[in-house]
Amino acid sequence: MPDDPYAPLAEHGIQRISIPTPFAVGRVNLYLIEDDPLTLVDAGPNSGTSLDELDHQLTALGRSIAELERIVITHQHIDHIGLVRIVAERSGAEVVALDRLVPFVEGYGAEAAADDAYATEVMLRHGIPEDVAQALASVSLAFRAWGSRADVSHVVRDGEQLGFAGRSLEVHFRPGHSPTDTIFLDAERGLLIGGDHLLAHISSNPLISRPRGRRALIEYMESLERTRAMEIGTVLPGHGDPIDDHVGLIDDRLKLHRRRADKIERLIAERPRSAYEVAQAMWGNIAVTQAFLTLSEVLGHTDLLVRDGRVAAREDGAGHVHFEAL
Repeated sequence: MPDDPYAPLAEHGIQRISIPTPFAVGRVNLYLIEDDPLTLVDAGPNSGTSLDELDHQLTALGRSIAELERIVITHQHIDHIGLVRIVAERSGAEVVALDRLVPFVEGYGAEAAADDAYATEVMLRHGIPEDVAQALASVSLAFRAWGSRADVSHVVRDGEQLGFAGRSLEVHFRPGHSPTDTIFLDAERGLLIGGDHLLAHISSNPLISRPRGRRALIEYMESLERTRAMEIGTVLPGHGDPIDDHVGLIDDRLKLHRRRADKIERLIAERPRSAYEVAQAMWGNIAVTQAFLTLSEVLGHTDLLVRDGRVAAREDGAGHVHFEAL
């Protein structure tokens, strides 16, 4: 068995808990901060299997759900918020979330439905066939049960400190992967609890989501630049292994996005294309089976190209958009 890369965290009073999810990204990392108050960062998806696994792993650490005093949420995605309400009800723990995240968590059902409706609208505008868009909407509706609403009892804001008896976490708003990504820096220990802001094994996909007009990839790259400037020893991500060179990884991610933008510009220079046509040229059949993810990827990069005056978005009378080279 290879050594657990998270084992050294124990000396800092932090334990990683790995919870199964139904999603391609695999297990989600939760973090138990063994301080006063006893704190769980994120909670996993809303399923009996995930709840049992959380209970089992806490027991193995000599802890229990009932002992938890605080739950901190990094962002709005369902593999992170799904069990918050159940865990809070069983423990009486306070729930901590960024001010921008509160409306989504407390109004989860309506907010998720509005996001799905907006995603369908965007898919149709950018060339995804109606049958594919409707199939994806049905999948998203089914996935919605993996999330759940929760009441937030402690609201934090960008730049504030979240205090413990033996440490303090700086709260930083880092939108991009989602509109509500929040990272928490333990400056004394050089540890950053990063949610899905930065992952070692995959590039965090800045997904299409409200608010309307949001340019997710541009937002994300600006957030990465701010994180790059921070003094960090280790990033504790929402999935996968810890990251010990955040500067190098961020540089690689930024280069990747610039290269992808160049490739998409070349495809658009060949002939005007919809975002869906670009996705098919880039990824073939994956652009059908993963239509929403690949469309998000293309639209993020066309936002960069439009901003830089390299391509233009044109809309026809039916409200369909294609991109042309300038």
